[in-house]
Amino acid sequence: MKIYTKTGDKGETALYGGTRVSKASARVESYGNIDELNSFIGVAKSEITDEKVIHQLKKIQFDLFTVGSESATPTDKLTLANGKSRLTLMISEKEIEEMENWIDEWEKHLEPLQYFILPGGGKPATLLHVCRTVCRRAERSLVFLNESEEVRPELIKYLNRLSDYLFVLARYVSKLNGDTEEFWNPNNR
Repeated sequence: MKIYTKTGDKGETALYGGTRVSKASARVESYGNIDELNSFIGVAKSEITDEKVIHQLKKIQFDLFTVGSESATPTDKLTLANGKSRLTLMISEKEIEEMENWIDEWEKHLEPLQYFILPGGGKPATLLHVCRTVCRRAERSLVFLNESEEVRPELIKYLNRLSDYLFVLARYVSKLNGDTEEFWNPNNR
């Protein structure tokens, strides 16, 4: 099977379920941002040596494929004629709670925040900050899609929590590597 199909040569693509839409549609934008986030997490993961962190990031990458597949499926196409879901996996509160537990675990190792953190703190931490900002864009694009087409709230909630996780993880990795965080303190210019 060839990798190129030529079916998108005129600026359209097929969603899961067969509906064809413009590649500039809000739905395609949303799952494209999720795909980009997943790739950036892969880049960040390549710079991290802590096995527990790597394990969590692999799980998140897997979950992002699940988020992406659902965001590529119009809500009216999620259920088949027999009443079963078209998708074998969907994000649930379980994945969101798992991430909240990870956030709580990493925060135990960190000093409380007094100022905003400047993105930095060593290469791995900086890459995680990039992931965080791409995650926020992916979240915004799902919220935008939800204004015109229904999106399950768990998807938006998952991305919201993931950006929090990436922020805390960036701080933790910076500390783990002995890198210094820089703060935005308006009193010390």
